[in-house]
Amino acid sequence: MIDITLLGTSALHPLPNRALTSAFLSCEGHSILFDCGEGTQTAARRAGVSLMKTDIVAITHYHGDHIFGIPGLLQTMTSMNRTDKLYITGPEGLSDFFEPILKLAGGLSFEIELTEIPSEGVMLAEMIRGWPHESKLSAFRTKHRIISQGYSFTLGRAGKFMPDKAKELGIPVQLWKVLQRGESVQIGDRMIMPQQVLGEARKGLKFIFTGDTTECDSLIDAARDADLMICEATFGENEQAQLAIDRGHMIFSHAADTAKNAGVKRLWLAHYSPRIEDPMLYLHNATEIFAETSCGYDGMKITLTFEN
Repeated sequence: MIDITLLGTSALHPLPNRALTSAFLSCEGHSILFDCGEGTQTAARRAGVSLMKTDIVAITHYHGDHIFGIPGLLQTMTSMNRTDKLYITGPEGLSDFFEPILKLAGGLSFEIELTEIPSEGVMLAEMIRGWPHESKLSAFRTKHRIISQGYSFTLGRAGKFMPDKAKELGIPVQLWKVLQRGESVQIGDRMIMPQQVLGEARKGLKFIFTGDTTECDSLIDAARDADLMICEATFGENEQAQLAIDRGHMIFSHAADTAKNAGVKRLWLAHYSPRIEDPMLYLHNATEIFAETSCGYDGMKITLTFEN
């Protein structure tokens, strides 16, 4: 299963009741923070989320409302005596953009690795010990005023274990769980592969975080059949469509169109303009297109679970 917490929902600058947009994903004791604007630590504290053992900070683009919280977060991690490596990922130019940010953070108690995710994505278990073997983080290009990207997190699910097949192959019962986890086992001079005792792969889970973007085909393709998409929705009124496009953003109905075209299960709107006092006043502009749309709010949570 995957736990998602929407930490903040504001754009440009934080408000007294609305932090800058970011989200936190946790899966089997490991976690990813998506964007980290000013005040993200406070937002996480209010939401009951600890950022101290975050494995990856995934940045969508290098505008201040998405990155200015990073120096403070790194300092806090050091004050808590963190020793585990932290991975930070973002669009191309990552090293250049982060050089001054890391200087601001000062001496750290842990190593930072800056990494750009390849187009095919990264199997997280190969990068960080302990992540589920079928977990994958991918980046996809979005359309904003500067280079930007969104993220797709998928958690695959192996086929059902076939005990009769395992017995036929003479596999000791204590090794069954290893094969169920997707790992091969050595028995004498034989190497048993998981696919020898597992049925066809079952439907997994998929989460999408867009960052700032206008409507684009790459987002629709990446979000295809997602269980949840957190999508930017900077402006609420349909009459603001051209303004949104000119500034590299979406209106509520643009986000709903994207969700409908991608066939996602549910859509959470976020990244509201500070001029929007009550996002619910504009929700109908989205639900008329895609019924499973919700106005995201700070601290909103969900647990995504596998279908039976």
